[in-house]
Amino acid sequence: MGLLRSEVMKYGMLVLPVQDARRYIDKIGRETNIQFEDMNAREMRRPYRKHIQRIDEMERILRFMFEEIGRIEDCEITKNKVSEFLAADGAVKLDEVESELQALYQNFMRFKENNATLMNEKNQAVEESEVIAAALKILGESSGAGSSQGLSQPILDEDALGGRRLGYIAGVVPQADEIRFARALWRASRGNTFTQFSPIKEKVVDPKTGQVLEKSVFVIYFQGAVGSMKDKVLKVCTAFGVNMYAWPSSSEQAKQRDSFLKKQLDEKNRALEAFQRHMRTEATELMAPARWNTSGNSKIEDWRLFCIKEKSIYTILNQCEEGMALRVNVWYPASDEVKIQGLLKAERDASPDGQGAFLNPDRGAWKSTPPTYIKTNEYTEVFQEVVNTYGIPRYQEANPALLTVVTFPFIFGMMYGDVGHGSLLLMFGAWLVQNAESLRFSQPVLFSARYLVLSLGIFATFAGFMYNDFFSIGLQLFPSGYVDKEGNGQFTPTFDVTNSGGPGPYPFGLDWAWVGASNELLYVNSMKMKLSVLFGVAQMIVGLVLRWSNAFYEKNKTDFICECIPMMIFMLCFFGWMDVMILYKWTHPIDNAPNIINSLICMAMGQQDNNPLWDGSVEMAQTLMKFTVLSVPIMLFPKPFILLFQHNAQQKNKGEGHQLLQDEEEGVVEGAHGGHGHGEEFEFGEIFIHQIIETIEYVLGTVSHTASYLRIWALSLAHQQLSLVFFQKTLTMGLEMSFPANGIMLYFMFAAWFGITLGVLLGMDVLECFLHTLRLHWVEFQSKFYRGGGEKFAPYNIRSLIDGSNE
Repeated sequence: MGLLRSEVMKYGMLVLPVQDARRYIDKIGRETNIQFEDMNAREMRRPYRKHIQRIDEMERILRFMFEEIGRIEDCEITKNKVSEFLAADGAVKLDEVESELQALYQNFMRFKENNATLMNEKNQAVEESEVIAAALKILGESSGAGSSQGLSQPILDEDALGGRRLGYIAGVVPQADEIRFARALWRASRGNTFTQFSPIKEKVVDPKTGQVLEKSVFVIYFQGAVGSMKDKVLKVCTAFGVNMYAWPSSSEQAKQRDSFLKKQLDEKNRALEAFQRHMRTEATELMAPARWNTSGNSKIEDWRLFCIKEKSIYTILNQCEEGMALRVNVWYPASDEVKIQGLLKAERDASPDGQGAFLNPDRGAWKSTPPTYIKTNEYTEVFQEVVNTYGIPRYQEANPALLTVVTFPFIFGMMYGDVGHGSLLLMFGAWLVQNAESLRFSQPVLFSARYLVLSLGIFATFAGFMYNDFFSIGLQLFPSGYVDKEGNGQFTPTFDVTNSGGPGPYPFGLDWAWVGASNELLYVNSMKMKLSVLFGVAQMIVGLVLRWSNAFYEKNKTDFICECIPMMIFMLCFFGWMDVMILYKWTHPIDNAPNIINSLICMAMGQQDNNPLWDGSVEMAQTLMKFTVLSVPIMLFPKPFILLFQHNAQQKNKGEGHQLLQDEEEGVVEGAHGGHGHGEEFEFGEIFIHQIIETIEYVLGTVSHTASYLRIWALSLAHQQLSLVFFQKTLTMGLEMSFPANGIMLYFMFAAWFGITLGVLLGMDVLECFLHTLRLHWVEFQSKFYRGGGEKFAPYNIRSLIDGSNE
């Protein structure tokens, strides 16, 4: 029953010796469940902040090193070996790791600077080589035309140019800036320049980011080798930050420069390859397991986990009050007190001086609201998370997760019931469970939801057998209860339709004779609609029972008498009576069976029902309706006046009965103010208005919630009809073709059917049914008793911190 209510919590003070505080926190984080309170929240004293700063710097270095190693090909870091790390963690010391990281960081920075220098020099050589290649192309063409002096020979006669010669500037510009660069040159020179671009084919890598840059060689021609025009062009080049290189004056000079640059490129490439080999060697040492954990993670990964653990320890120590010893208030489960005390005693006995930590339980009143701690296992954890997403249960409040473990997959199965699709979902859930460890860190969402998916598949398959639906085909598991004796499509029942002791009907689920019948949809819809209402009302009644349990546990007589009892009367006398009528019609054959909706209308309106279920049913319905109506004012009026009387009595005698009145008054004020009633003044008007709202919400909500459960029938109908349409429009069409076309088309039709099944019925429809099931639990079920608003118990646990960082 640990899921029904949270664990009993205890409050106390943990006293730690200063010299061994870190060791004790490490031990506590590994083996116990203790939540620490921040004792320095107001003063913001953080005695161990320097340790946190050191670890922050270590984490920064680790992030840098992870990034650098990630740039090296075929370097994979071994991770996720948490148990091995925790087992060997004692051999690692903060000072040792810090000094080793600092040394590695300095080496890596030197390597990175050298690499950046080499890469920059290589880029310059590549760019200048491309400029020389462009010059050789132009100079070669001009020398082929009969000019042996290259660009030293004027293109036009100096006299024709008035004594002016052609000037030029060459360099490299990013391809993304080509258009803007050419436009700027055109505007600056007023159209008196000509710019030629040619893309660079060889890769140019940015030494800072490691990204490949796309660049082009440009050559700018303008009139006048010197003067204002050249200055304007240089200003534009400087503004764009382009790299400019000397243009050779002749083809011979270009060839000599090209030969020199090729030798320089070879030298830079060899130097860069040597650097990469050295970096790979350094990275290999970091990717290998550490000497203290030869079967664990990579060394750098163990350092990362060590920093996470150490930072969490010193964060806890920062929350402690300083003095002769460190003191901190803690919350812990009462069931773990013996284990915690035993752990502290064992550590004290192992200490040479006999000094150690002590846990002093607080026997007085709690200074703060206890956190909610609910023990879960691998199966129930995901269902508890579904509830926690809506709201954390208050301390010792009835926890809906206990029933959600069964009701959630059951209602989903009612919506999704299909043997074929449910089996596929079941197999997927079984695969998730079988391969859970491989998904723990790679796919944490699937890992946590594995048992939920498995349960949904089990219940969907079970409901499929109940509906006798296998990919929209009926399964002939047992002999049918209907026989077509004359072969004209008119089926007659072979079982005792009067329920008077003769042969029984179809033994399990829906008779397969209904599949394909002319009135199949009418019959199946009626059945599923009534099933939805039956289970919906049953679930809401269970919610009210849990509301009773909350009142019993809190010993709140006012809530029990003025809310719980009339709410249950309202639910049973009207909607419970509706369920009785449904079950009675199923089990008692009636020649002229009454319409349940008409009977309920007559019951609610006080009209005469001329078609009763049995003799005396109308009188019983009228009596139940009177109880239903009388329950509403009981929910509405007494409670506010009782609270007013209690409040006035408390004001007259403040010293007596304070604790008795506090629970009831604060509980109502919390509800009226959204859970913030502590310390607020009693306002009768607000309490009364709040009670009116709650009463109206319950009465109208019960009606709308009952109708809301019809979504079970609607989604089941939608799933069945979609499955039928997809089957008929694919596989059935292939089977109806003549031979041999049917054998060929069947392959294509099966592929289309299976693809639609995966995408629609196993994708969108599963999600749709899940969301509607979630809504029925959060709104229709939990609104009857569940307030939430609690604070989740967050114990200090090293393994959880590390697992969370890996995810």
